Amino acid sequence: MEKVYTPNAPEAVGPYSQAMKAAGLVFTSGQIAIDPETNTVHAVTIEEQTEQVCKNLCAVLTAAGSGPEKVVKTLCFLADMADFAAFNAVYAKYFPSLPARSCVAVKDLPKGVKVEVEAVAEA
Repeated sequence: MEKVYTPNAPEAVGPYSQAMKAAGLVFTSGQIAIDPETNTVHAVTIEEQTEQVCKNLCAVLTAAGSGPEKVVKTLCFLADMADFAAFNAVYAKYFPSLPARSCVAVKDLPKGVKVEVEAVAEA
């Protein structure tokens, strides 16, 4: 196993890695809308937050020698399922290869954000 780290994505907010590489795959931790330059959440709308989440996820995948085109599965968490369509509109720009996906509504997300996404990709 190999830990993945990049300064181009937010630091972990707990005892975990941004991603791990194992068995030819990359397993990312969930990414939220933290701006890695300021370590704060600036984005307000679901569209803005999804954009930042996808940028963070792409930075981690790139650091692992992968990329969004190699994603085979994502798991998406929304604080409000009413944001599903708006989330999908931004998400689709980053994942045109249509990886397998689960998308669920959850009660709360870290730092009060609206969306979190994790991915599994080929290394």
